[in-house]
Amino acid sequence: MIKVAPSILSADYINLQPDVEKVDQAGAEVLHIDIMDGAFVPALSFGPGVVKALRPVTKMVLDVHMMVQNPERYVEDFAKAGADIIGVHVEATPHIHRALQMIQNAGATPEVVINPGTPVSAILPVLDMVGQVLVMTVNPGFGGQKFLHSTVAKIAELDAIKKEKGYTFDIEVDGGVNNETVVECANAGATVAVAGSYVFNSDDPVARINALKEATK
Repeated sequence: MIKVAPSILSADYINLQPDVEKVDQAGAEVLHIDIMDGAFVPALSFGPGVVKALRPVTKMVLDVHMMVQNPERYVEDFAKAGADIIGVHVEATPHIHRALQMIQNAGATPEVVINPGTPVSAILPVLDMVGQVLVMTVNPGFGGQKFLHSTVAKIAELDAIKKEKGYTFDIEVDGGVNNETVVECANAGATVAVAGSYVFNSDDPVARINALKEATK
C-alpha cells in the first residue's frame, strides 16, 4: 500500500489547519509542502513560517519540496522550522551533493528531485545519500496538470537501481496522481504519492485518500 502525501498547495489557505487535521485523521502519513520562488518556477508559494506554523498541528511527516533556485540558501531555515524531509531539484543547483549534505547536517532527511525531462542518470552519484527520490510526473510549478505516463519508466529504473544496490530510499511521485495513475506508479515501484487537487478539490478528501490506499493494496 502506497503512502499518501496530500499537498497543501491545493488546500484552503484560509482554513489550512482544519484541512491538515482532516487529512491527518484520514490516515495520510506525509504532508507535502511546495515551496516556489517565482524563479525556478513561475509561481510563488510558502516560506518557512508556514512550516513552523504547521509543525505543532500535526505529527505527519512534513515533506518540504523546494522548487527554488540555489536551494542551499534556505535549507537551514526550513530545517529549523520543523521540516522532516527537504527535497531539492538537481536542476536548481550546480552543487547538488553539497545541498543534500547541508540537509543531512541540518538534521532533516535529504531528498533529490528530478523533472520530467531529466534522466535518472543525472542523480546516480547522489542516490547513496538520500532518504527519498521525488520523480515529478508533471512539470513543476502548477497544480491540476495531467499525469505524464512517460515518467513511469523512470520510477521503474529507480526501483531496479534500489534493489541492485540495496538502497532504502522511498520513491515519491508528484503530479496528476489519482486512483488510476497511482496504480501505474505503485506497480513501477513508487512508495509515496503526492496528491493535491485530487484530495483537496474533492467534497470528501477522506474518501479520496482511502481510494488511493485501496487502489494500491
